[in-house]
Amino acid sequence: MIENPNCSSGMTEVWNRQLVLSLGVPELTITVVSVAFNSAVIVTVVLSKELHKPIFILFCNLAISDLLSSFSNFWITTVFLLDPESTVRGCQGLLKPYAFYTMSILATIYNLVIIGIERYLAVSECLRMRSRVTRNQTLGVALVAWLLALSLGFMPLMGWNCLEKPNVSALYSPLCIDYLIFITIPHCAVALTLPLFTYINIIGFLRKHTMAMVALGQAQATYKLAEVQVARTSVFIWLLALLSYTPFFIGVLLDLAYEDCPGDLSQGVYVFRNLTTMMITINSLGNPIIYTLKMKKLRRRLKFLKNPSTNRIHVLAVGHT
Repeated sequence: MIENPNCSSGMTEVWNRQLVLSLGVPELTITVVSVAFNSAVIVTVVLSKELHKPIFILFCNLAISDLLSSFSNFWITTVFLLDPESTVRGCQGLLKPYAFYTMSILATIYNLVIIGIERYLAVSECLRMRSRVTRNQTLGVALVAWLLALSLGFMPLMGWNCLEKPNVSALYSPLCIDYLIFITIPHCAVALTLPLFTYINIIGFLRKHTMAMVALGQAQATYKLAEVQVARTSVFIWLLALLSYTPFFIGVLLDLAYEDCPGDLSQGVYVFRNLTTMMITINSLGNPIIYTLKMKKLRRRLKFLKNPSTNRIHVLAVGHT
């Protein structure tokens, strides 16, 4: 148990068995489904022999990070079901699952941003007849993203934790509240703004070329369809990120504002904490559905990247992935 001189030594019971089961069982169910979906994406991409294409490398990379996030959440949820009070007062055993969970979430955020940028480059470079992003460049960026996620996520294991310090988080003990602020604020901003920015630019790029084609009296149906598809899918992607990460961001801000000791917050606040975790798991489940559900259709469209000079219109439809 964490020794905090500003906190009382007595701990109140926050959970009862019925509430623990009502939160833990659905969370485990969603996690198992997420593991199945992301595993299916990884197997499909590998068996399709499309890993020489940057977008499929990124799809597989995203599925791996979501898979690790689901496994880590399964670990945390199991601890919660077996000893729910340990998730309130904090213990040494929670540091590892929290570290792996943080690392995988950061990797997912980086992958989502990279995919958005790659989609923009795939559309703009194809139309402008520039060289495309290469496989080695994609692998290099993915490696950097994983190294950054690993270094930031494992900071609690390397000493930045509050097992014996007063600045402990009331919701995510034994993590420190300053560590949560350091991780949460910039990455929530990245997860919500950069994907939105890249997809808005894709839509603007398509609209610009639609208007140019209209001015030249050429057909615009393909461009218009691509524009609608990009807009629709971009809204889904951004709303999923908003619904997934905003509750966790709010929880961290509440944690900072109240500065209460572990166990002193109301039961409803801890229920909200568990629900924020469930929303992040739903994001891990939603990503493979949004990005790779129609794998055959994606392959048909992405094959046009092989010959951009003769398929400049068709490649625009890829932007909606």
